[in-house]
Amino acid sequence: MSSLLKDLYSTAFYNQLSIPLKKTLPDFNQRSFLKKIFIPAFEQYELKQRIAHTAHVLHDFLPTDYTKAAPLLTQLIDAIKKEGPKASSIEYLFLPEYIYLYGLDHYKESVMAMEQMTQFITCEFAVRHFIIRYEETMITQMIKWSTHKNRHVRRLATEGCRPRLPWAMALPQLKKDPSPIIPILENLKQDSCEVVRRSVANNLNDISKDNPKIAIDIAKKWKNISSETDAIIKHSLRTLLKAAHPEVLKYYQLDAKHISLEGFRIRNKKVKIGDYLEFEATILNTGKQKQYLRLEYAIYYLRNNGTLSKKVFKISERDIMGGENWLVVRRQSFKLITTRVFYKGTQELSIIINGTESKRLSFELI
Repeated sequence: MSSLLKDLYSTAFYNQLSIPLKKTLPDFNQRSFLKKIFIPAFEQYELKQRIAHTAHVLHDFLPTDYTKAAPLLTQLIDAIKKEGPKASSIEYLFLPEYIYLYGLDHYKESVMAMEQMTQFITCEFAVRHFIIRYEETMITQMIKWSTHKNRHVRRLATEGCRPRLPWAMALPQLKKDPSPIIPILENLKQDSCEVVRRSVANNLNDISKDNPKIAIDIAKKWKNISSETDAIIKHSLRTLLKAAHPEVLKYYQLDAKHISLEGFRIRNKKVKIGDYLEFEATILNTGKQKQYLRLEYAIYYLRNNGTLSKKVFKISERDIMGGENWLVVRRQSFKLITTRVFYKGTQELSIIINGTESKRLSFELI
C-alpha cells in the first residue's frame, strides 16, 4: 500500500464515492465520472492538484448555478455519512475546495455551506479566500462562529484566520495587523474543547512571529486566568522562547545566572548521513536554591549556499536543585527525511540554557 497522501485518491475511493453521488444526483453517471477523474495526467498530480481536480470534475456533475449546487454539497455529505466511503478526512478536502473555486462570488451561500461542511471536513483552507475577498464581513462572521454550539465551527473561527496557517496561503493584512481577530481568540481562550484551545494557541503563535508585542501583551493579560489559558500561553509563545526573546524570558523568569555548562563535547566529530550525532554536557546549578531550567540545543545546518541555518530542539523543562549536577546525553538523527536536505561539510552545535546560548562546537557531516 502506498504511503503517499496523494494516493488516498484511489480507484477504490472514487468507486465508493460514486455511491453517495448517485444518491444525491439522480442523473449521475459513474462511468463518465471515473473517466473524467482518471485522465492521463492524474498519475503525476500531487495531493493539492488531485484535490482541485476532483472538485473540478464534481462541478461537471452539479448544477452550473452555484446557488443550486451549494445545497447539494450538504446533501452529499449526509449521503457520505450513510453510504461511505469510510476514509480519513483528507480525501474530502475537495468539498471545501469546490466552495472556494466556484462560490467565491456567492458569499451568503458559501458561508452557509462552510458552516455546515466544516462539521464534516475542515474548511480552514477555503475560508481564507473569503477573508481575502471580504475581510471585514468575513471576520465579523467568524466572530459569530466563535460562539457556535458546534466545536468544529468554533475551531474554524480561529484556525481559518491564522495569519500563517501551514499548507495554506498567508493572510497579509492579518500578518500586518491581527487586531480584527483578537475578539475570536478572546471568545475561545477558555473553550471547553482542547482542540479549539490548541487552535487559539497556534493562532497566537502565528501572531507572535510578526507582532511579538501583541502576543506578549495577550499572554500577560491571560496569565493565571485558568490552567487552560496558561497552557495556551505556553504553547503560543514557543517560537519566541526558541528565539530567546528577552521579554518572554523575563515573562517566564528564565535566566542562567547560577547555571553553568561543563563538559560540553561532541562524541563523534564525523557523522555519516544516515547516522546520529552524539553529544553530552553537564548542567550545574551553582546556587543554593532550586531554579527552573529550560534546556535546548541548536543545530546549525549547512545550506547549499554555504551559510548555516539554525534549528532549535528542546531537551527538557524542569527544576534543577541547588548544587545539582545533571549529565545530559543526546543523539541527533541525520537520517534522510523528506522535509530537510543535508549537505556534507562543517555543521555546528550549541547548548541553550534559559535562552543563553553556549559557544558552538563543530562537526563534519560526511
